[in-house]
Amino acid sequence: MPLSMSPTPLHLLLLTLADWMNRHQQAAIHYLLEENRVLNEHLGTKRMRFTVQQRLRLVLKYKALGRKALQQVCTLATPDTILRWHHRLVARKYDGSKGRKASPNPRTDAKQLAWQMAQENKTWGYLRIVGALEHLGIKVSRSIVARWLAEAAIDPAPTRSKKTS
Repeated sequence: MPLSMSPTPLHLLLLTLADWMNRHQQAAIHYLLEENRVLNEHLGTKRMRFTVQQRLRLVLKYKALGRKALQQVCTLATPDTILRWHHRLVARKYDGSKGRKASPNPRTDAKQLAWQMAQENKTWGYLRIVGALEHLGIKVSRSIVARWLAEAAIDPAPTRSKKTS
């Protein structure tokens, strides 16, 4: 609007309405701040515990307000606390560990294969089983295969072939 023009009645009406709404919102904010102070007085020196969802809601409101405005209106927690919550939430968002999965233990698969080979091939000894596992890309020692077969109560090759028909 150029400076030479005088405001129209519509402009005056809009400015009056905007001023009234601003005063109404300020009064509501002051009431809510005082209500929070009264509730904090009832709590006394007890420390408030917030859930993750409550922290998230406060952090989102903090982002809209900014730090300076938060110092004026914050009554539940200090601005530093809310800022710390914000940093932790951002760090958790970009952590990346949520997408990681534990890799399967190849030893359990190899143990199952060794048991199966020993039961199906009665004459195979520990070294033969180690060689067959190496052929499949699994590198284990003779003593590990011996321990696995002992855990499963499978006898060594010479006695295993004699006991079973």
